[in-house]
Amino acid sequence: MDSHLSNKKVSQSPTLPHKQDVKRKFDIASLVEEGPLPVQSGESNSLGLDEKLRKAYFWITNYAIITPFYDIEYSDRPPVQFLIGDLKSKITLPSSQSYSSFVLLPLLTLVVRGKCLLVGGPGRGKTASAILMGVIAGYSLKEIKRAIQHGQPQMTITDLLGNPLPSDLMNAKSMDEIKISWRKWLGMRVKVIDEYNRIPTRTQSALLTILGDNYAELYDQIFECPEAAWYLTANDDAGGGTYQVIEALKDRIDIVVKALHFNTRFIRDLLQRVEENFKPEAMVPKEIIFTEAEIESISEEIRSITIPSPLRRRMEFFASQFEFFESGGEQLEYKTKDTVKLSMTDLTSLSSLEQGKDRKKDLGSQTKNGLSVRAIFTCINYAKALAYFRGLREVKIEDLAHILPFVLHDKLVQNSESPFFEEPGYAVYRSDRVSWIRKLFELSCAEYDRLGLDKNDSVAALSSKFEEGLEGLSLSDTKARIIAIEKEVEAISKQRKIYGHVYDDLLKLKYLHQRYTNYAHWLEENG
Repeated sequence: MDSHLSNKKVSQSPTLPHKQDVKRKFDIASLVEEGPLPVQSGESNSLGLDEKLRKAYFWITNYAIITPFYDIEYSDRPPVQFLIGDLKSKITLPSSQSYSSFVLLPLLTLVVRGKCLLVGGPGRGKTASAILMGVIAGYSLKEIKRAIQHGQPQMTITDLLGNPLPSDLMNAKSMDEIKISWRKWLGMRVKVIDEYNRIPTRTQSALLTILGDNYAELYDQIFECPEAAWYLTANDDAGGGTYQVIEALKDRIDIVVKALHFNTRFIRDLLQRVEENFKPEAMVPKEIIFTEAEIESISEEIRSITIPSPLRRRMEFFASQFEFFESGGEQLEYKTKDTVKLSMTDLTSLSSLEQGKDRKKDLGSQTKNGLSVRAIFTCINYAKALAYFRGLREVKIEDLAHILPFVLHDKLVQNSESPFFEEPGYAVYRSDRVSWIRKLFELSCAEYDRLGLDKNDSVAALSSKFEEGLEGLSLSDTKARIIAIEKEVEAISKQRKIYGHVYDDLLKLKYLHQRYTNYAHWLEENG
């Protein structure tokens, strides 16, 4: 912590010690406005928006938020590790630049315009962090503070959205004649909902419409909301409070970040802030404030970050582990946990029917559900954002491994009765969900390597042939591919134990078989 907090100092050196070749799209508008060789007004512009984002991160960690926790660890060589205490707890000293999730993930939420839930006990800086993100997005401190929606048991839908004009309400002959005085926060690009689990259920439903579909509705009137970064806070992980949070609202949250405890070794820094009357949210440097256009540009640049095929396959393999439930249905497509959930049947009672598999080895036994499309999409989006923040052009396996626990924190429902948690040293994963999901990905990657799927993936080979297209494919070649698929299914049928990744392979093979079958019929009918 700098001894002169009020200096608002921003590092003038690159925050990553390498040059990044950033491809810039040709833009006729910028050519007209800036000329053929635009003048760079500052180092952050010449180094790119990703460097400006890193500067914002380091200013926050160095001056704004006291967070000595570097839980997103990177190492470019084997890190130093020690075992501490009777339980042999491991402490890792990363060998490369690492980050605090409590600062980094809200910042990434700002640029991907995601929905971030900050959880932790009272007074741990959740709301202060959200306010800081609003200021970095260009709002004044007064604007962002007045726009915070404070959850409380009496909050009504009109408290949240706005009020009809009294004269219209009295004189209108139809709903569409009523004008609404909408709340200003609805039009903002940063939205903060404090203690969202204290909002009544009916009002939560109105909030869900805004959060999920980007519009507010009142008296048949519609207010279209802009794309925004959302910050919601709650005092516990379970989402409990005065009111239980409705499941659909929880599902719309992209990422969950924990506000960790205060480290008492940093009381000196608190004392310094009191003595200097330092309020970081009121002293954010102009160099790290983002315009709406800059955030839009960053969003485009993040989308251009690639996920290489080998990493995509590992992600597919991991995501396939959880939905399959062999005794959940008769037809192949319905052998899922979702089938069981929709039927209101107890998952545990049906688990006893699955005698063939080693439930300690089966990753799917650890959860009560699978992953939704929304959850997978969010993992991709944030993994790309993390790689972008690190100055990379493609996502690395470490980026994905770090993002998964925070995105899936509330998405994967843990089955705490799984035999996995009875293994020596694994009981801790019942409470430490971040480490549990990391462990899931680690075990998934180990199994992927054991099966040698990088070199021997017959289903991937069949898929690649299909993706070449059907145009010009002869009837005899089509039938040959159908036979190849049938042989692959036959080989799988000889396995005694079916796990989630094999289930998804079977469904893919059935899909390919049907596409080729339809095409063969078309060829036969058309000579």
